[in-house]
Amino acid sequence: MDVHVAIIGAGFSGIGAAIRLQQQGITDVVLLERASALGGTWRDNDYPGCACDVPSRLYSFSFAQHSGWTRRFSAQPEILAYLTRVAAEYGITPRIRLGHALQSARWDDAAQRWRIVTTGGSYAARVLLLATGALSDASVPTIEGLDTFDGPVFHSSQWQHDVPLAGRRVAVVGTGASAIQFVPAIQPTVGHLTLFQRTPPWIVPRHDRAISSVERGAYAALPGAQQAVRAAIYATRELTFLPFRHAALRRLVTHLARRHLAAQVADPALRARLTPDYGIGCKRILVSDDYYPALTRPNVTVEPSAIVRVRPGAIDTANGASHPAEVIVLGTGFRPTDPPLAPYIVGRAGQSLATAWRQTLTAYNSTTVAGFPNLFVIPGPNAGLGHTSMIYMIESQITHLVRAVQHLERTGAAALEPRPDAQAAYVAHVDAKMQATVWMQGGCASWYLDHSGRNSTLWPDFTWRFRRRVSQFQAADYVIAPRHAGAPSSHPVPS
Repeated sequence: MDVHVAIIGAGFSGIGAAIRLQQQGITDVVLLERASALGGTWRDNDYPGCACDVPSRLYSFSFAQHSGWTRRFSAQPEILAYLTRVAAEYGITPRIRLGHALQSARWDDAAQRWRIVTTGGSYAARVLLLATGALSDASVPTIEGLDTFDGPVFHSSQWQHDVPLAGRRVAVVGTGASAIQFVPAIQPTVGHLTLFQRTPPWIVPRHDRAISSVERGAYAALPGAQQAVRAAIYATRELTFLPFRHAALRRLVTHLARRHLAAQVADPALRARLTPDYGIGCKRILVSDDYYPALTRPNVTVEPSAIVRVRPGAIDTANGASHPAEVIVLGTGFRPTDPPLAPYIVGRAGQSLATAWRQTLTAYNSTTVAGFPNLFVIPGPNAGLGHTSMIYMIESQITHLVRAVQHLERTGAAALEPRPDAQAAYVAHVDAKMQATVWMQGGCASWYLDHSGRNSTLWPDFTWRFRRRVSQFQAADYVIAPRHAGAPSSHPVPS
């Protein structure tokens, strides 16, 4: 099947891109989704307590704002319902092909098309968008004997809801953004919860609250008011970037986090165990009002010693302790610096994306990659955030994609890819900005860093600067290839 644009993934990035392309008259689009439903990370992560840590009004498309959020920080079912509704309302649902896991995508230079093979069929596409996100594949730790455990073992993004936890001994491995949500949710019902903590996170208050029906009605009746609130939230969240760059402001945030810990954990020994030894912000700052109180309950043990082995019915740690367990839940995060599909995306000269990213993940404007014609990655390298909504970044990249596709149509060209020097200049700019941030100076080893030690995950500046730069399409920064004689014609779009 020949299509204009093939999108891999039907989460926020894929659905948002399909809508924006459609609005510009580019309707020959297909979304290839490996799962049995749309939603991406908000489909997969349905663990107890799952919710967004960005205010609801900002964590939504700018062109499809929602007045019906019921909480300041929306829970997973509401976000998934929102995304499902938006896809339907904008006519994207019929373009989604479920059960189509990508097996390979190879650039055919003679035909100037991407040859795509999925478990549900094969496609040829002029433009390929990789919209699988950074939080789509679980990171499962290598622990001696894990495969010998005689009870259920599952990752938080693959929650086994049919496994009863009430009254059982549950071991939780990891203390990241997922664990601080599901630990308070399951703690009241389990028999005993042992939390294996390698490194404690810095946590600040969440201040979540319900949004009343009166407020929701006002937003529905006065869209301008909702827009104003969204703008105010955006401006406030932008200010929270400053501590990542300025040590004096980090000291203020550190004081806030320490006060939050002291107010919720009275036991000095437990409080010491939960106090990080690295600069705040070096790892992701987490937000919670109920995580610390859950850890103070009598049925919870916080174990800071490293796991050395798992055996049937127990987990042994480096301090010589043995902790009985009936269920193991892995809250060990994802693989943002090791994209699982990269080996199967093959560009010019037979080079895979994994080979191109062997040293570190790089892209021009975080969106396109030299050597890979008509390939777009959303969100791409250095498009991640530690302080505000990823939807803002995604929409900025989508604008770049749309303008690039429009350029191809206006000029009659067949393909484009970034010039290597333009890509190198962008990466150098990002790296120079990155050096002054706590992510490089905070004294921790975070998942933001790849195996080379480079932060290839985050954007090291205000997001409005990302948008100002990335949403533009500068043809001079691209190698533009003319259409080969006899190659398929283009798909005209309105000028």
